[in-house]
Amino acid sequence: MAENDFVVGIAEIKTATDPGRLAAYGLGSCVAVTLYDRVKKIGGLAHIMLPSSRMHSQVSVPGKYADTAMIALFAGMKKEGADFTSVEAKLVGGANMFVSIAQQAVPIGMRNASAIREILREKGIRIKGEEVGGSQGRTMFFSLSDGKVEIRKLNQPNLVI
Repeated sequence: MAENDFVVGIAEIKTATDPGRLAAYGLGSCVAVTLYDRVKKIGGLAHIMLPSSRMHSQVSVPGKYADTAMIALFAGMKKEGADFTSVEAKLVGGANMFVSIAQQAVPIGMRNASAIREILREKGIRIKGEEVGGSQGRTMFFSLSDGKVEIRKLNQPNLVI
C-alpha cells in the first residue's frame, strides 16, 4: 500500500480526491460500490454488508446497509465537491460464498447488488462497470486519478473495470 492508499473496511464509507486509491479487501457477499466524479477526480467507496436497514429499528453503522450507506456516500461525495452530472458508479463483490450451505432463492450478495443498482437508478447515476456474483471472494483497488478499479481473485488474472 502506498502513502495515499486508504482501506475501506466492512461497513465503512470513505471519500477522497486524487492522488491515491481506495481499497476493499476480502469482498465476499459484501458489495463495494464506487462513485467517481471523472471531471474533479473525486471518489467514494462504500463496503456494504446487507441490502436494507428496514428490519432494524436503530442503525448505528450506516455503511452496513445499502440504503443507508448510499445516502452517506452521496453526502460524502457532495461534501468533497462532486458534480453529480459527471459521477459514475462501479460495483464489485456480491459472491455467493456459501453455495453448499444455504440455498436461498436469491443469495445475499446478489440482493446487495440489486439494492445498490436500484438506488443508483433512482438517482440517475450510470453504472460504468460491474464484477459481481460467482462464488469467489475479491479484493479491489479504486484509482482516484482515473476511476479504474483493479480486481484481484485467487488464482485468476487481475481484471480492470
